[in-house]
Amino acid sequence: QVQLVESGGGLVQAGGSLRLSCAASGNIFSINAMGWYRQAPGKQRELVAAITSGGSTNYADSVKGRFTISRDNAKNTVYLQMNSLKPEDTAVYYCNAQLGGWDYWGQGTQVTVSS
Repeated sequence: QVQLVESGGGLVQAGGSLRLSCAASGNIFSINAMGWYRQAPGKQRELVAAITSGGSTNYADSVKGRFTISRDNAKNTVYLQMNSLKPEDTAVYYCNAQLGGWDYWGQGTQVTVSS
C-alpha cells in the first residue's frame, strides 16, 4: 500500500506559477510510476503529467512547455511545477501512484487560476 499527501495548491492570477508536492509513504519501492491528474467541474479526470521509476516523463499536450514533473527520491516526493498558468488550468489536482497494477490516489488539492 502507498499513502499520498498533496500540498501546494491555491489561488493564483493568470500567468502566475504554483508548485505542487506529493509525498509518498508506505511501499514506495514498488511504485512503477507517479503522476498528476486533474479534474475540473463537470469534466472527467485527465492525466496532466507522469514520471516513471526510470525517470521518463510524459505530459498532456495542453501543459507541454508550461508544466514540469520531477521527483526527489531522497524525500519520496514528486513535484509539479506549473508556470504560465491559465484559467483553464483550474481544477482539483490529484497525485497518483501505480503499484502492482493498482492505482493509489491522494486527497486532491485545489488550483484556481483567476483571469
